[in-house]
Amino acid sequence: MLKSIEGNFDNPEVNELLTEHFIELRAASPEGSAHVLDIPGLKVPLIKFWSLWDNKKLIGCGALKFLDKEHGEFKSIRIHNNFRKQGKGIDVINHLINEAKKLSIKRISIETGAGDFFIPARKLFKRTGFKVCKPFAHYKKDINSVYLTMLIDDI
Repeated sequence: MLKSIEGNFDNPEVNELLTEHFIELRAASPEGSAHVLDIPGLKVPLIKFWSLWDNKKLIGCGALKFLDKEHGEFKSIRIHNNFRKQGKGIDVINHLINEAKKLSIKRISIETGAGDFFIPARKLFKRTGFKVCKPFAHYKKDINSVYLTMLIDDI
């Protein structure tokens, strides 16, 4: 059974996972097209963050940023290397969707990279119901980014 912990940035495993995420995404994204948040960026009041655990093993993490009262953006979704290709990405996304519903969010959007490195992420988001959309919030059209969205009222 999965257990989620809100916040938890000070946990060394969570901190290491987020640091790896930040470094890897910065390296995979052209300058000016990297929208990954570092840990201080995730600690702002408009963002809620969760880590997911299987017993004492960190599966992954993800965050929800409030864009407005009913629109949220997923940030920093990351699966620990020990749990990749096991369907855990869907578990993390479903957890975030359920948390968004509890917070009265009606639409979830996400920005991800357009390059080959991001193919698994794009496949995962599409498999969980996201559809390609125009740039949202502060984002601008960028050949290095793909924007996805979904309504969660119907789920």
